[in-house]
Amino acid sequence: MKRLMVLLLPFTFILTTFFLSCQSEAEIEYKRYFIQGRNLYQTNCKNCHAENGEGLGELFPPLKEADYLKKNKNQLACIVQNGLKGTISVNGKTYNAQMPAQTQLAPIEIAEVITYVTNAFGNQQGLYEVEKVNADLKICR
Repeated sequence: MKRLMVLLLPFTFILTTFFLSCQSEAEIEYKRYFIQGRNLYQTNCKNCHAENGEGLGELFPPLKEADYLKKNKNQLACIVQNGLKGTISVNGKTYNAQMPAQTQLAPIEIAEVITYVTNAFGNQQGLYEVEKVNADLKICR
């Protein structure tokens, strides 16, 4: 009996560790979007918004803990695809630089970069799925 317990204890530990390390499909999807979004951010966004999302002084707004991202979540896909002109307020400061359109990005890439931006730099807004991008792009103003 003692020998059986000695054999079962490591097996139980390994089995428990395996099940605890498994991730749900939603968690895997979120991580995939986030990692791809980080790569896209490095290529397309970091020159203006900086590596750490702090923006570029008074010229380009920060993404770090940006209230603008929360208040305008339904417009983010349109902003990425079509760019942005005019004055905006981010964390109480105004900015008036033009953001160029990123028309080269496919809807999945827009979803990925938005997922990254809205979950990096102190933001926590969850997955921004490609279906949401497609729906939001249909109603761009």
